[in-house]
Amino acid sequence: MSHNKAHQIVAEARRNKEDREKGYREQALKLFPWICGRCAREFDLKNLRELTVHHTNHNHDHNPPDGSNWELLCLYCHDNEHQRYEEQSRYGSKGGSNESKAAQATFNPFADLKNMLKKD
Repeated sequence: MSHNKAHQIVAEARRNKEDREKGYREQALKLFPWICGRCAREFDLKNLRELTVHHTNHNHDHNPPDGSNWELLCLYCHDNEHQRYEEQSRYGSKGGSNESKAAQATFNPFADLKNMLKKD
């Protein structure tokens, strides 16, 4: 394969990835409130670029239109989530079930969202 052909293939793959990301990002921003699902930081148009779409099963090609594989995370929480995933993949769990439960996030800012949005 020629050097030029390889560059074309890589450039096309990058464009496809960017297009795919734009699609699911736009969908997620329409579906979910602009709040980090971990630290509950709120976002507006000025800082929206700092809110990312995290794939909960870590498969970036699994993008169901209902958003069931996505959660919005700020840059910091997203980086932390991926770091924890890498460490788990690389080193596995060091202890029993108690340690793995402690490593999971327990805060869910949207747990009662449906009731909060109900009008009296």
